[in-house]
Amino acid sequence: MAEIRSTLDMVMERAARMAARAEDIPADQETEQRGMRLVAEFLEGKQSDLADLLGQEAPADQKAMRRGMAKALLRNIVLPRDEFLMKSSSAAITGLLDLSGQAGDVGSVCTELQQLLEQYSQHKEQTRQQLDDAIRAQLMQQLQAKMGTDEELPAIDPTMHPQYQKEWETAKSNLNEQYTQAFDQRKEILMQRFS
Repeated sequence: MAEIRSTLDMVMERAARMAARAEDIPADQETEQRGMRLVAEFLEGKQSDLADLLGQEAPADQKAMRRGMAKALLRNIVLPRDEFLMKSSSAAITGLLDLSGQAGDVGSVCTELQQLLEQYSQHKEQTRQQLDDAIRAQLMQQLQAKMGTDEELPAIDPTMHPQYQKEWETAKSNLNEQYTQAFDQRKEILMQRFS
């Protein structure tokens, strides 16, 4: 029974330490987190004007709230691997523009980000099509060599070939790395602007 009590005492002491640390959270950090929550609502469509929401805050809190909003918006600008991520990233860019008051330098970097979003999707599709064509041509040559030139060749789906998957993963990884680096550079510029 003494062991149980000592374990319980240790748990209570730990809980007291955690509660004390929670009370020590700086007001700026709490305000930043509130800004991040507002951005989540904005991206869900529950809020429409981030600049207006920021203007409703006390002047002393606006800098921290703006920083939190910018952090959350920048986190939501990602490689558009699907339509949902494309819409979310575009909405985050719109939110940054709104938050900046259409400031020229922020606007130009946001324009670059939007162009990167669109270019990524196009570049990814072009890369996939080139790989499809290359693997299909290679398989047709192999099949033609086996069957002879007089016979009609069947339709070939290059995506079913094991080589296709390997080469597609490599190409996609290179593409993602290239675009992620470009995104990160621009996001860093914007974070500095909002800090």
